[in-house]
Amino acid sequence: MALETRPAAVPTPRGKLTAHAPLAPLVWFKSGGAAQWLFEPKHADDLAAFLRDLDPAMPVMALGLGSNLIVRDGGVPGVVVRLGKAFGAVERAGETMLTAGGGASGIAVSSAARDAGIAGLEFLRGIPGTVGGFVRMNGGAYGREVADILVSADVLLRSGERVTLPVQALGYTYRHSDLPEGAIVIAATLKGVHGDPAAIQAEMDRIAEARESSQPLRTKTGGSTFKNPPGHKAWQLVDDAGCRGLKLGGAQVSDKHTNFLINTGTATSAEIEALGEEVRARVKAKSGVTLDWEIQRVGVAG
Repeated sequence: MALETRPAAVPTPRGKLTAHAPLAPLVWFKSGGAAQWLFEPKHADDLAAFLRDLDPAMPVMALGLGSNLIVRDGGVPGVVVRLGKAFGAVERAGETMLTAGGGASGIAVSSAARDAGIAGLEFLRGIPGTVGGFVRMNGGAYGREVADILVSADVLLRSGERVTLPVQALGYTYRHSDLPEGAIVIAATLKGVHGDPAAIQAEMDRIAEARESSQPLRTKTGGSTFKNPPGHKAWQLVDDAGCRGLKLGGAQVSDKHTNFLINTGTATSAEIEALGEEVRARVKAKSGVTLDWEIQRVGVAG
């Protein structure tokens, strides 16, 4: 759809707006359909104005690095907002605090914290995503989670209104927040403690090595597929149910870490999701435990 034929429901922004934009290249699984509209705002005010003027009936979804996402093959209706470099800055905000843009990666934040001598944020090195994503879902790794370090989040509501929400307002539980539907995290203030940069780097190296040795990082994959049920490890339940290496079409349960699904090269999103549901069924039959998805599944079936 050419921009000049864009319906009035979709305003004209300063940033880049693309119709029928393929999303597969933007997500780790490298599968799935297109966004009806993909918007890459120029800055926060551009995004706020766009949301304010957008038809309230038009769905809005934020996209980070695409590491925790299955985009269904029929694509995503409405507007997918991708925060780019304009939202990637990380700045010191106090003796032991940083302010990070919603598009900043976990690696960028942990590295900035190291340079500032701020400890306690090293675990972000192990989260393959952006600030916006891990603030929304209370991302965590290696015994810590965002709820432990977040001071507040700057959020654009679906209406375009900008609000600052203290951590207490987000209602954090395991891999969940009460962030309103359609809201987009554009920045977050994070707090650590004084630390030695060399010791911080050593911990980041340890986390990086642990991920490399235990997770299928060099494949077309996603983040952890299922949440850990209370008292259990998801990977162990999947393994015990005999699902290690299980295949469905071009999708496979990783041999390296059974809480990861991989696209062997030809998988559709439907196959990846169906394999996940087959794993859930086998785990339920074997252990009686129902696994909940941690990976987000969005869009419509192809």
